[in-house]
Amino acid sequence: MIYSYIKTCFRTLLRHKLFTMINIIGLSVSMAVGLLVIAFVFDLASYDDFHENNGKIYRVISTFQQKGQKPVNYASASLAAGRKIRETVSGIDHVTILRPGFGENILAGEKTVPLNGLFADESFFNIFTFPLLQGDPATALKKPYTLVLTEKTSKKLFGSANALGRSVKVGSDNYVVTGVMKDIPKLSHLRFEALASFASADKSRDPDFLSWKNIYQNYVYISVAEKSDLRTIQASLNGISHAGNLTVDVGQIFLGVQQLKQIVFNSSGISVTNELGPVMNTLAIWVLIGLAVLVILSACFNYTNLSIARSLRRTREVGVRKMSGALTRHVIAQFLVESVIISLLSLTLAFLLFLLLRREFLALDFSIENMVSLKLSPIVSLGFVALGIFVGILAGITPAIFFSRIDLATVLKTSSSLRLFRHINPRKALIVSQYTLSITFIATTIIGYGQYRNFVDFDLGFNTKNKLNIKLQGNNAELLIKELSELPQVSSLSQSMLVMGLGNIYTGQVKHKSSSDSAMVWMNFIDSQYLKMHGHTLLAGEDFTPRSDQAEESEIIVTRQLLPKFGMDEKEPGKALGEVLNIEGKNLAIIGVIEDFHYETVEDQVEPVILRNITRNGGGYLTARIETEDWPQTLDAVENAWQKVDKTHPLEATLYDDQIEKAYSPFSIMIKIIGFLAFLTVCIASLGLFGMVVFTTETRLKEISIRKVLGASESSLILLLSRNFLVMLLLAALIALPATYFFFDKIVLVNFAYRKAVSASELLISLFLVVVLAFAMIGSQTFKTARTNPSKVLKAD
Repeated sequence: MIYSYIKTCFRTLLRHKLFTMINIIGLSVSMAVGLLVIAFVFDLASYDDFHENNGKIYRVISTFQQKGQKPVNYASASLAAGRKIRETVSGIDHVTILRPGFGENILAGEKTVPLNGLFADESFFNIFTFPLLQGDPATALKKPYTLVLTEKTSKKLFGSANALGRSVKVGSDNYVVTGVMKDIPKLSHLRFEALASFASADKSRDPDFLSWKNIYQNYVYISVAEKSDLRTIQASLNGISHAGNLTVDVGQIFLGVQQLKQIVFNSSGISVTNELGPVMNTLAIWVLIGLAVLVILSACFNYTNLSIARSLRRTREVGVRKMSGALTRHVIAQFLVESVIISLLSLTLAFLLFLLLRREFLALDFSIENMVSLKLSPIVSLGFVALGIFVGILAGITPAIFFSRIDLATVLKTSSSLRLFRHINPRKALIVSQYTLSITFIATTIIGYGQYRNFVDFDLGFNTKNKLNIKLQGNNAELLIKELSELPQVSSLSQSMLVMGLGNIYTGQVKHKSSSDSAMVWMNFIDSQYLKMHGHTLLAGEDFTPRSDQAEESEIIVTRQLLPKFGMDEKEPGKALGEVLNIEGKNLAIIGVIEDFHYETVEDQVEPVILRNITRNGGGYLTARIETEDWPQTLDAVENAWQKVDKTHPLEATLYDDQIEKAYSPFSIMIKIIGFLAFLTVCIASLGLFGMVVFTTETRLKEISIRKVLGASESSLILLLSRNFLVMLLLAALIALPATYFFFDKIVLVNFAYRKAVSASELLISLFLVVVLAFAMIGSQTFKTARTNPSKVLKAD
């Protein structure tokens, strides 16, 4: 019987070549998107699978709660919390503490290599499965100034020679190599080139090294014992949090746990910041999956629509089968086998498209290429086949049920009398659905791009034009300033700890006259040239004077918005001059007040900011104002100046405006993806519409010929043939445009502080584009049919 179904299927496909081509193209294009999503999600879901006990590994997270503000979840935790967990919490096999910041350059003999590493304690290899090629994992990170290298880093430093026991210099410290580990798999949220013993970091001079409130610099991981109860562990963490919070006077810190498998592909719904490695926004994943499903549904609508459109011919076939004794389930099976075969044929073409699209998808952004590989594996291949079968069943189930319910009396009726719903012709409903999706996707792309440009071009409250930000990478700022100052294209230079307006943050605890008015405030360190170069507006007071490395810090400049936070009058900023704020234990006097500006990205409200006076060796960034019309030559000159100061690290210099665009790259990526899906959806819908128009004009050819003989004009015939399709487009627009407006205005943009209002033109442009494409599909056939010679048609009939 299956052989009979397959033979009937291929006969039908060959008999209706146009409709077969439309279905296969539509399904293959949509499934190619589905294959991309499957490979992408499988990669994310496979992160950290290589760890032997990944199901028992958890990360300790910290929730910081300030009075009157939303709690913020941090992926990091304090060193004090990590050590307390190790000492007091039962039900845990191992605890390991990591600390980023082990870097600078690593010097082996005459060879210097830039290094990106972590401090890790001796329990690291008890929790994580990173096999050592050389060394003992139990002792490799036990003693101070010991070092474990990845295989790749070892080869950079020592070639094929044995690295074990070799001495290297990192910064001003000498380390001994005690282990060489296999290179880290790509699907690992921990990324490093070397591990230094945490005992080396214990030598830190940071006064807050062991502070309970220092939750930003350390990462704590635990492996839970067999049959341990997480609720009991959480109760112990609550006790540690309560005791620790008694030692701080600003906010409360609460500890929790996050399963290792939820770090990258977070399905818990907990939003976490200060991540140590790559993560993917869960909402973005579900949006991507949802959009792919909609594209696939659009192609399935085509299949359903064209199958039902051919009902007049297929009902006779079904009637004959039923007269021959076929049962309802036999008819359903026949149409499902047919749709699955078409889907699997489409899957072959979809796979070829996937191979082409994969490269383009990875090239969308460096972060995507760095995060996933989209390589094929047995389980991914099975997912591909499962998608093909699922899409076949999804596309074929409605036509199968539709035809199986036809009785013999219905065979003599036309397809227009057949209804899946009581008052709605199913073909029209599906066309309306397709074009509703098409208009929605295009409108979403246009509106999203408008919001993206609004963010990128937004007035941040300071000037970013022609500013080149250069990362110092530990170099002496004085030396680089000297070299850059000699370039005629560089008109001025300034230094800062971080680049503002990109989402990078640094906070500090601030008190005024009592602990009751304490708060955590955004901060940055800048020099005396920074405000002038960036065009900040000084409302009262004066700018910084240059500060030497030996000079004690004593002054700050604040934004207007900070004043009422500590009981000062923002309308008279001059009165705040001389007021003293205690910042991280230092009493600093306000010497200037500037206008508010965007410290973070413009997704969030403007917050109060404190600017502190940086020393020349305070690290961070140099900003150069460039006056040139020949950027390539200027960048070459900057590169040459950099090489005079640092021959080891490559120059990291980016135009400020380019950095701002990169800060909103997640928006840009999502817009590109939605735009691509919008293009596919419109193409699939247009193919379906083209098929429907061809079928309609073919079945009405005799009617059109009679009307022409009776004197109907070509324009009236075109209108007659097009009218129903245009009404369906109008109905789709009436559904899609208000829904899209409501979705953006009331849901998507409601949490954006400086959003751009959705305009009518953005909505109407999407409608115009769809209408033009639809007219092309409709007009190409209706015009041809309207001009057909009626004598030939009627004579042939």
